[in-house]
Amino acid sequence: MTIENTIPDEFIIAQAKLALLEDLGAQDLTADLIPINTLANASIMTRENATLCGQVWLENVFKLLDPNITVNWFFNDGEQMQANNVICTLHGPARTLLTGERTAMNFIQTLSATATLARQYTDQVTGLAVQILDTRKTIPGLRTAQKYAVRCGGGYNHRMGLYDGILIKENHINAAGSIAAAVNQARQLHQGIAIEVEVESFDELEQALMAQADIILLDNFDIPALIKAVDLNQGKAKLEASGGITLNNVREIAETGVDRISIGAITKDIRAIDLSMRFI
Repeated sequence: MTIENTIPDEFIIAQAKLALLEDLGAQDLTADLIPINTLANASIMTRENATLCGQVWLENVFKLLDPNITVNWFFNDGEQMQANNVICTLHGPARTLLTGERTAMNFIQTLSATATLARQYTDQVTGLAVQILDTRKTIPGLRTAQKYAVRCGGGYNHRMGLYDGILIKENHINAAGSIAAAVNQARQLHQGIAIEVEVESFDELEQALMAQADIILLDNFDIPALIKAVDLNQGKAKLEASGGITLNNVREIAETGVDRISIGAITKDIRAIDLSMRFI
């Protein structure tokens, strides 16, 4: 399985550089204890079942420190790993492997956590015509990486940022004067961009439908309300459920007939995957 990574190389390198600067500073005082010419082999293994993500981030961390370090992968991004599987082996100067270890591990532990949680949600809705989407509730500086991780877990990306999608929320509506005014203004200013409106009631849903919004986000609608919303919509707009989504209720929500389910927890409520690097 190959998951397309469309993030520019320079962006990933910049993330790796910043992370190394944060950790390394001027020098690694502890790694200096190791003779400079000592070479070593190391392996990284997972202590739990997980979906892998973060290969290029790990590789770039070590390449920035020493381009001669080699990494041999046994899994690809998006593949499922079982507890105690060896993910990859590394070879190079011992000092450099030790210096880059934590930064590289932080990337793959965090991104694999996002991919793993995304996979758990997508597995819950297997067989249903619904998309599991992320949100903008991401770790600062890692949005592009986490959204790639969501795709590795079988999910889909909502807008990347404020620049590539329109989502009209409560404060936008209040500032514009009404849902209709906000939608009309958006359509005039940004032709060809899908317009999404967040609603919190059936009255607002009807206003959004009258304004011909392309996507309507149903914020914190319970199951009966979602069913009613789908019935009222009659396929006019794409419907997106959001708010209060958990692994326990996501399938029931999907079964209401909504087109999309957006879940902030996939990127913000994650627990790092338990990985370990050991010299061989």
